[in-house]
Amino acid sequence: MSKIFHRSSTQIPLQAVAGDGAYLIDQNGKRYLDGCGGAAVSCLGHSDEFVKQAMHEQLDQLAYAHTGFFTSEPAETLASNLIAHAPGDLDRVYLVSGGSEAMESALKLARQYFIDKGEPHRHKVIARHQSYHGNTLGALATGGNKWRRAPYAPMLFETFHISPCYEYRHRAPNESSEHYGKRVANELEAEILKLGPESVMAFVAEPVVGATAGAVPAVEGYFKRIREICDQYGILLILDEVMCGMGRTGTLFACEQDGVAPDIMGIAKGLGAGYQPIGAMLCTREIANTIRDGAGYFKNGHTYLGHPMAAAAANAVLHRLKQDGLVDRSKQMGEKFKSALQDRFGDHPFVGDIRGRGLFIGIEIVEDRETKEPFDPAHKVHAHLKQKAMENGLMIYPGNGTKDGISGDHILLAPPFIITDDQIGELIDKLGQTFDEVFAA
Repeated sequence: MSKIFHRSSTQIPLQAVAGDGAYLIDQNGKRYLDGCGGAAVSCLGHSDEFVKQAMHEQLDQLAYAHTGFFTSEPAETLASNLIAHAPGDLDRVYLVSGGSEAMESALKLARQYFIDKGEPHRHKVIARHQSYHGNTLGALATGGNKWRRAPYAPMLFETFHISPCYEYRHRAPNESSEHYGKRVANELEAEILKLGPESVMAFVAEPVVGATAGAVPAVEGYFKRIREICDQYGILLILDEVMCGMGRTGTLFACEQDGVAPDIMGIAKGLGAGYQPIGAMLCTREIANTIRDGAGYFKNGHTYLGHPMAAAAANAVLHRLKQDGLVDRSKQMGEKFKSALQDRFGDHPFVGDIRGRGLFIGIEIVEDRETKEPFDPAHKVHAHLKQKAMENGLMIYPGNGTKDGISGDHILLAPPFIITDDQIGELIDKLGQTFDEVFAA
């Protein structure tokens, strides 16, 4: 009997024993095409020799040094490389161990910034319904997904939520995308005025919403209006690119496609590509200098900040993404992939929407295409799709509560950037078989 406290208390998962490019292999030798990168993590697949070699070399030199005593060459190099490519005025990097740590640090930095700036009354956070920003308590409080928040609600600090930019569900029939985007963006200004501009600290959002809604991009112009509102009222814009960043949407940073830059950003997942746990918070020089001239240090810390092994792996991943052209490949293969999905599933009676950018694609499942009515949550369609896909040798990332945090199903597809044309065909065929088997039941 396993002594691991597994995600499910009723089912012990299969054991992965090897990785081969875009495939994982279980203890029985069965191969699974990784159609979701685990959780949009494995952007380089599971056996990248360049990354593995970088990790071996770092291990031979230095495995760990606590940042209370030392910095390290790989950490310094990674920070410099990230800032060299970062949008806007982002100028400092705080290396952590994952996405929740990155977003928790972002929230704490925003609060300390205003304290050190002499505006301690600013502490309120506005985010969006159907968002997800991590599982630590601060990040969970900021997220706007009902079922994830519900068990811990008494422990969460008060946050405020406005509508998501979710065109499929919420754009009116006779409303243009541009008008819709401005309408929902202007909800931020209304909420700021309601709360009192002098009390609001930050607005937090994912450029492309990941796990809770299934690769939902904002409409054109939405984030530009959001940026204008934040600037007008002196509020920090925190963008969560933990899942959608690092080339997943076809540019290294997802917000590049929206023509905006944040004051603070969280990244993770694809930064380490699964080879090491790592995340990062990026902030502007102005924020970093305010901390320097105020308290003199960021009042936050974790044991594995700037871990040399993790930083070395991430440097190698970043090299593969930029110098070796895999970000561009994500865009190119994403266009092929989305087109193939549209051809195969665009008219499927239970597919409501196929959306996303690059190799970050969501398929929303509905019971009725005309009314967009989702299946009864009791049917657990998303879970059945995952189970059947695994039987068919395909990994997909399922989600429920898509519509409103309670009802709705989707699957998220985020294959490695190294996926080939033949593997796209294999994925489409296995997904088609999965749909046939689930919806014929």
